[in-house]
Amino acid sequence: MEAILTDCVQNSLRHFMYRNAIFMCERLCAEFPTEINLQLLAVCYLQSNQAYSAYHILKGQSMAQSRYLFAQSCFKMDLLSEAENALSPPNEPTAEVPNGAAGHYLLGLIYRYTDRRKCAIQHFTQALSLDPLLWAAYEELCILGAAEEATKVFGDAASVCIKKQHVPHESALKSLQSSSENHCVNVSKNFGSEDASPRHGKLMHSNTQRDTSANYHGLPQAGGTGSQALNGGPNSASFYNTPSPMATTTQLSGVAPPPLCRNLPINGPNHYAFGADSSPRSTLNTTLQAPRRKFVDEGKLRKVSGRLFTDSGPRRSTRLASEAMANLNSSASTVSGNGTNNASKYLAGSKLSTGSLRTAGGRKGPSWANENFDEGTKHDVCDDSRNNSTASSSPSSESRSSEQEGPTMSAGGVCLSASKISGGALELLSLLRILGEGYRLFCVYRCQDALDMYLKLPQKQYNTGWVLSQVGKAYFEMVDYVEADRAFSLARLASPHSLEGMDIYSTVLYHLKEDMKLSYLAQELISTDRLAPQSWCALGNCYSLQKDHEIALKNFQRAVQLDSRFAYAHTLCGHEYVALEDFENGIRSYQRALHVDSRHYNAWYGLGMVYLRQEKFEFSEHHFRMAFEINPRSSVIMSYLGTALHALKRNKEALEIMEKAIKADTKNPLPLYQKANILISMEKLEEALEVLEVLKEYVPRESSVYALMGRIYKRRQMYDKAMLHFGLALDMKPSATDVATIKAAIEKLRVPDELADDL
Repeated sequence: MEAILTDCVQNSLRHFMYRNAIFMCERLCAEFPTEINLQLLAVCYLQSNQAYSAYHILKGQSMAQSRYLFAQSCFKMDLLSEAENALSPPNEPTAEVPNGAAGHYLLGLIYRYTDRRKCAIQHFTQALSLDPLLWAAYEELCILGAAEEATKVFGDAASVCIKKQHVPHESALKSLQSSSENHCVNVSKNFGSEDASPRHGKLMHSNTQRDTSANYHGLPQAGGTGSQALNGGPNSASFYNTPSPMATTTQLSGVAPPPLCRNLPINGPNHYAFGADSSPRSTLNTTLQAPRRKFVDEGKLRKVSGRLFTDSGPRRSTRLASEAMANLNSSASTVSGNGTNNASKYLAGSKLSTGSLRTAGGRKGPSWANENFDEGTKHDVCDDSRNNSTASSSPSSESRSSEQEGPTMSAGGVCLSASKISGGALELLSLLRILGEGYRLFCVYRCQDALDMYLKLPQKQYNTGWVLSQVGKAYFEMVDYVEADRAFSLARLASPHSLEGMDIYSTVLYHLKEDMKLSYLAQELISTDRLAPQSWCALGNCYSLQKDHEIALKNFQRAVQLDSRFAYAHTLCGHEYVALEDFENGIRSYQRALHVDSRHYNAWYGLGMVYLRQEKFEFSEHHFRMAFEINPRSSVIMSYLGTALHALKRNKEALEIMEKAIKADTKNPLPLYQKANILISMEKLEEALEVLEVLKEYVPRESSVYALMGRIYKRRQMYDKAMLHFGLALDMKPSATDVATIKAAIEKLRVPDELADDL
């Protein structure tokens, strides 16, 4: 009964029928209340986005996997201190973190969100050392600005680690050879006996259950997928109440468990026990495995075949497999009675064809050809052409060819030799080096270098949604909104339903004032996933472009409600509060963004702008400088830092930073305009005019440029030119505030500035 219920629960989880899985797993736990079954029930709740239920089920449990699943539920509920205590008990400082790389990754996230940067970096680095293919950990290191060069992280050490995980050692193979020979002898003896001992069968059954129960693993991957996995509790905002976010589709690492009855008399591993990944990395994405039951109620063929199955086990060489099959063949011919004489039909010869595998025992379900076998039949199942060409070859020739290729393993139904695994690892790491280095360069805002790195990718990798989104983000940081729009448009074509970078894309369209494209994008994203924060950010930008800041703020608050750890949504809320001149709430929103991500320079910049408008110039200079340290290549940040220094009467420093801003982006008109202002305050009117003449080439329709030139001509007592430029400024249709300022300057045209200020 326990095995049937467990199989039913796992089958429901595989088919995303969470309600049925929970119901059947509750029956399982009521009948067999073991901690392992409770883990399976917690997995069901976590899969269905009911972390609170998993929390209460696993609270107080002591097994390592229980602690990991409990920490996952705490993390989803934003109970970070309890999650940390579960993974790293305070009374056991030397206790090992459960689930290896996945546990260290989750612990790193906890430390990151509790402002312990050094500890977070340490655990992310440890996770990468245990599993070099844990890309999410490298992403977090890049976000924290602490990632090493990708050539080091995905270099030779990573290749060695992958080989150790996937290729069995020679010493292990030698030990397996002796155990395999003894196993084959015992099997042949048992096969030849007419009456197998029921006591012996029970003993084998209990041993099998004990072995498989040790292989129970938890299911969810640390951090989940995308931003949904980081969702905390709902925010206080109650706008746009929609159903709670659906459970993100977490991929099961295991496939279907074995059927309750297997009639094929061969000795093969359980393909479903560990899924496609049988390496130690399976602790990252693992699944709970049911204890296997052997049924012996259909004659001695089923008795024998039950003994021949092992739930899991190490790989065997082809030579030993051939010997085992030969022993089975000789034994099978002597067996008679209760239908066991049919075994000779399936065991004729040292090879089994794919067709006989499908028909053996009348097995229903997936084809045997899709499973993995470690015996001599493995190569035939994996490669039909190889089966035809080697049907008449001798076992010795097979052994020689196998020894030349080295030890073999099976992954996803495909047989791989050690050399193939080594070559595949090198190819994969080569790809990750390019992707990792490009992402690292982007996170330190070396955007042009990142773009050059992405161009080294193969065409099929470059034309994926993720890479094109990263390209769009790089152009966005370089303030090249046209190219950013082009890259994001290609990303949408490559992955129409991906939300990666769509919040930034909506901001790009906002800056380009593409209201129609922005409205269409927002509608598409909402229809794709109305529970994603990126969708509501796009909708908020759409309303913000239309100057409806209150509705825009509600949309951004909805994004925060869906994901309280989405830093950019907090920053956008701050921008809208500032537009509504609610500086106090704007400051709070920026500070929340920095609490989520201390390197989110947009929030530092926003705080600097608030203090600049409040004329708190020292605070403004501090926050602009913090943003500049994070992103030292932003021309906009340098411009406003220079403005704050100019307000503090530190004109020399301000002029130096403005020169850097101009060199950083020659197309940005802001530093040129601010440089002219600084030169005017330093009484360098000729130089200021030269700068403004250059600026006119970039922004010929900007009224403030002509107004500033009018001020300079007025101070030089060139009233005709001053009047001309003030008139040109009014023709540009400036804002109402600028119109009033320009008209006041015209009225006081012949009044010296010193006296005009007093009037």
